[in-house]
Amino acid sequence: MLKDKFALVVNHKTFQATIIILILFNAILVGLETYPSIYETNRHFFHFLDRMLLWLFTIEIAMRFAAEGRSFFRKGWNWFDVVIVLAGHVFVGGHFVTVLRILRVLRVLRAVSVVPSLRRLVDALIMTIPSLANILILMGIFLYIFAVIGTMLFSELSPEYFGNLQRTILTLFQIVTLDSWSSGLMRPLMEFNPWVWIYFVSFVLVGTFIIFNLFIGVIVNNVEKANKEEADNAHSQELETIQRQLDELKEMLKKERSS
Repeated sequence: MLKDKFALVVNHKTFQATIIILILFNAILVGLETYPSIYETNRHFFHFLDRMLLWLFTIEIAMRFAAEGRSFFRKGWNWFDVVIVLAGHVFVGGHFVTVLRILRVLRVLRAVSVVPSLRRLVDALIMTIPSLANILILMGIFLYIFAVIGTMLFSELSPEYFGNLQRTILTLFQIVTLDSWSSGLMRPLMEFNPWVWIYFVSFVLVGTFIIFNLFIGVIVNNVEKANKEEADNAHSQELETIQRQLDELKEMLKKERSS
């Protein structure tokens, strides 16, 4: 069947490697466009290459659709690929230059949909969103408590960092990233009060080491789940393929006996 021939081509390692190379070439092309000295003198050449890549990606998606049939649209990553490519055709026709160049950059994201390991990683990150919501609420509670305390304690000593609630929250975000929190914030305030370190160290312990480790733990757990589901799906597909081959073999044997 024609569908099986397309599937054989699309699932071949050479085909997948070619698409990855085209995506990387598109990424390099977009990067070169950020240099005006290169882009302005070769504008038509860049436009030609972009159109060529756009049609190559269109042909690739058409081949994948021919290989998978209706099941093609059951995968969210396939929808992502279709939207990126079709949007490129729409904006090329509309001559929206800035939007078009942004879409060229977004095509680099197609590397995620092509490489299975990257797909699993992104799927795992998406799976963490419900769990991360609870962690974000917990972090928000601690952040608000420490922000109110910090504003009350240090608004007069350091108004540029703790002058009001929103400034204190921004300062605490800086502390969470461990960016100059000791030399830039804690030690200057210790000149006025030697017990200031209790506030900063306790927030670093809670915000950075505890909350962030919860984030990491949830993400790692979901990555393991995604890998397990991928392995189970691959195993079930192998079983379905074997079962289909056995059914075809039975049909052949029946036809031979009847003849």
